Amino acid sequence: MKILSTLLSLLLLLLLLTTHTFAAGWGYDNNRIAISADGNNQPDNHHFWPRADPDDWGATPATLAIIAKLKMHKNLVHYSYNNFIDAPEHTTAINEMAIGVQGAISYWNFDNKKFFDVSADYKKALAHLIQVIEVSTHKDPLYFVHMGPSEFFYRAVKAVIANGKIDSLSHVYVLSHSGYNDNHLRRGDPKFDKKPVPEQQKHHTLTDVIELSGKRINYHRIKDQNAEWDVNLLWNSKQDWSVWQWMKNHSDPSVAWIYERMKRHPDNNADISDAGMLYFLLLGDENASPQKFKKFIDQGIMP
Repeated sequence: MKILSTLLSLLLLLLLLTTHTFAAGWGYDNNRIAISADGNNQPDNHHFWPRADPDDWGATPATLAIIAKLKMHKNLVHYSYNNFIDAPEHTTAINEMAIGVQGAISYWNFDNKKFFDVSADYKKALAHLIQVIEVSTHKDPLYFVHMGPSEFFYRAVKAVIANGKIDSLSHVYVLSHSGYNDNHLRRGDPKFDKKPVPEQQKHHTLTDVIELSGKRINYHRIKDQNAEWDVNLLWNSKQDWSVWQWMKNHSDPSVAWIYERMKRHPDNNADISDAGMLYFLLLGDENASPQKFKKFIDQGIMP
């Protein structure tokens, strides 16, 4: 009886661990994940803000580290970046996002075929996102993590509808934390356009995407993952790096590399706020912190 009791206890523990890992925020249950981020560094001379928010330069490595730590590489089916539509390809400015993506692929063995630089090959990136959306079903939903403006996603959804696959949109779950990402327009906002934009060239918000889908797309917005008022909370401590020093000389060089990517922020802000969405999705916690991330990373990403 003692042996049987021990076995039952071990099985219960295994069940709890599995539940914690794969049944987390917003009902996520080991499903497919697609992510689209901005991070463009090449100046967009048609917009008042020429570059994207550089938080993604560190947040993309941190996000991919979370996936790699949980050994969920296969769940990630699409990762697009530099997704400012109509912004130029990187030719004179350093492509910070590409460096972060390629570093993550190299360190943690991701499949290079799932990653797309929108500024370099917009058509290829869009076609792949369309493809992963169209195969979504009740049994195989897609969780889309919204780490950039909505125009790229809008165009994918528009193509899905044109292809007669509108029913798939009922099984797409969009996760956000940012009003900026949901509502920012690179073209069509008179406050920031350097020149008036023709109606047919105006971009769209996430509300426009959901309306376009006939409100089929599911949407959830967690709390803003910036907590600039307290360095010990969430994922943005502004210019206070003390809470991230544990990463700098970590025994796992890939963790120290994440710190290096964070340090590329031109304003020296320790901001990886978009990574909070993956932490919530996969771990069920929208109140993370530098110390929680340290405990999660522990001895390394892929020891």
